[in-house]
Amino acid sequence: MKDFITHTHLVFCGKVMMATGFIVVYSYAMEAFFGWYGASQYEWFMIKNRIWIGPYWFMYWLLILCNGMSIQLLWFKRFRESEFWLFFVSVIVSVGMWLERFVIIVTSLHRDFLPSSWGMYSPTVFDITMFVGTLGFFFTLIFLFVRFLPVISIFEVRTLLPAANVHGHHQDFEENVLEVEYTYDKTDPPNRD
Repeated sequence: MKDFITHTHLVFCGKVMMATGFIVVYSYAMEAFFGWYGASQYEWFMIKNRIWIGPYWFMYWLLILCNGMSIQLLWFKRFRESEFWLFFVSVIVSVGMWLERFVIIVTSLHRDFLPSSWGMYSPTVFDITMFVGTLGFFFTLIFLFVRFLPVISIFEVRTLLPAANVHGHHQDFEENVLEVEYTYDKTDPPNRD
């Protein structure tokens, strides 16, 4: 597998993870800015509740730690070129993306427009089984995909073969040129009137 997925691929994956991480951090900052700048007291309350004064503020900052701070390790070549650290940072970012879904859903629903409907979220048996079931379904589909479809595209593998001529069929082109030249030589010269 190391012949097909090289060290260079992993370095590029680290750079892509860093770039997309900055896009996500920028979107978090813009969400907070527009909540403040929009002059809607409800939007501003939601942002303050999510970030500072709400009961789930620690989940938001854990989300920022996972999605925003962990990718800062990838600035350093030592971390960006290490398979262990790339895997470690990718797992942290995956946890952060799950936390983002949690923050979006739970903090949006636990404070409604009616104070009588305010409450804390506690998962029920159905919530937990639904979560475990989706994990099981996801891993089942991943394992089926890996079992029946190639992990690496055949198109990319054939470019690695020394006998493969994937760039325009140069040999066929040479044969066609020779055939055209031979045919031209056997024909009468053009009239020059």
